[in-house]
Amino acid sequence: MKLELRGITKRFGSLVANDRIDLVVEPGEIHALLGENGAGKSTLMNVLYGLYEPDEGEVVLDDVPVRFAGPGDAMAAGIGMVHQHFMLIPVFTVAENVMLGHEETKGGALGWLDRRAARRKVAEVSSRYGLAVPPDALVADLPVGVQQRAEIVKALTRDAKVLVLDEPTAVLTPSEIDDLMKVMRRLRDAGTSIVFISHKLKEVKAIADKVTVIRRGKVVGQPSPTASEEELASLMVGRQVALTLEKAPANPGDVILDVRDLRVVDDAGVVQVDGVSFQVRAGEIYAIAGVQGNGQTELTECLLGVEAASEGSVHIGGRDVSQASVRDRLRLGVGYVPEDRLHDGLVGGFTVAENLILDMYDRTPFAKGVGLDLRAIAGNAAERIDEFDVRTPSGGALASTLSGGNQQKVVLAREMSRPLKLLVVAQPTRGLDVGSMEFVHRRIVAERDNGTAVVVVSTELDEVLGLADRIAVMYRGRIIGELPAGASAQEVGLLMAGSTSQASAAAGARGSGSGDE
Repeated sequence: MKLELRGITKRFGSLVANDRIDLVVEPGEIHALLGENGAGKSTLMNVLYGLYEPDEGEVVLDDVPVRFAGPGDAMAAGIGMVHQHFMLIPVFTVAENVMLGHEETKGGALGWLDRRAARRKVAEVSSRYGLAVPPDALVADLPVGVQQRAEIVKALTRDAKVLVLDEPTAVLTPSEIDDLMKVMRRLRDAGTSIVFISHKLKEVKAIADKVTVIRRGKVVGQPSPTASEEELASLMVGRQVALTLEKAPANPGDVILDVRDLRVVDDAGVVQVDGVSFQVRAGEIYAIAGVQGNGQTELTECLLGVEAASEGSVHIGGRDVSQASVRDRLRLGVGYVPEDRLHDGLVGGFTVAENLILDMYDRTPFAKGVGLDLRAIAGNAAERIDEFDVRTPSGGALASTLSGGNQQKVVLAREMSRPLKLLVVAQPTRGLDVGSMEFVHRRIVAERDNGTAVVVVSTELDEVLGLADRIAVMYRGRIIGELPAGASAQEVGLLMAGSTSQASAAAGARGSGSGDE
């Protein structure tokens, strides 16, 4: 199916999210839609999917103009969409999610749901495209990557000829990203048209047949997929962007964070963190690498006090905080950026301004007697919005209305705009564009240079290698190795896979190689 968007314009009050955008996606083509946070990519696709009605312009399918009153019309026309935040019901099985809204029944109109037919559809589509989605599994029990494949299955069972993937790799591990790329190629080769929304340049170059770049609501170019990452980045952001981080060597001071024999057991009795010990000094960045699900989440939550340790201790600045509350740890000068910004970092129903003071609302200058100083809160929001380039109509906008990348900027702005002893950052640039990543990395290094002890947890290997002064790798709840700054991607990758002997051999080869020079 050939898709054309002609002169699409969408306004929200005075904000022009899409400004006369033209886009053509040919049958059997992966067309990457590239742009920074808030550029208007998701808005454009929500127009295509019938969630928004365009103020101007039209959608054309196979040379026929169409108008959608809602997503049901779009799906009936052959448009499928996998949203950045999945639209699955956790307590339902995959098959039940797939049949939702398109229920088949047995025994006539008043019969019962034909779950067997839904399971057959899931199994058939999974097999055809190599998606490996279990029909009877509860969505809540599935890893994020499998949940995403379930969303794709749901779209394909409804005969989607055009599939929109909105930031599909934002929450995936490297291996899950590789799997998704394989699925996309299979779909393309079978004739499905794919709109791939992203700001990850390596992925765009690896998978896209064509590229369209949007900046501040307008199409600013259609470069070749063979263009360099630097060319794509400057077109996205409108300026030159440094894709490699330049930083001076660390100058570590006193021990700020001292973790001793930490053990965390979840409600099901499973050991998630198993005897972890490490120290982080003032003025250094300690990066924890690892495939998602090896205990990093539980470790960072335990450092803040959200998760209780069953054994071991945590000392911050020489003080044992093992039994201290989250509030007490924040008051000690701990900043915390959780990996799940939507559920743990923000209150979606609060304004941007309110979210920017969540951990400081009862202190000056934001507290005024028993009330709040609304003028100070608004002033703080204006400063942080400008400093972190948060794309929002105002500080009064609800956090839930922002794009994922801009939500992340709000969390970072709140946590990095007060004096800190320790900064714990989980997935700091998840969902951010290259310009924002550059800014965040520089701020993290600036925190280090100001004497803050920094713990960075990331599944992005390039990010770990670029930021770290020391690297730890977690595997099955344990730290199985520590490496210095300058370690190779091969060494870290081998440890991430649990291969300590091969990693040691790679480190030995690196050491002997440097000696020969």
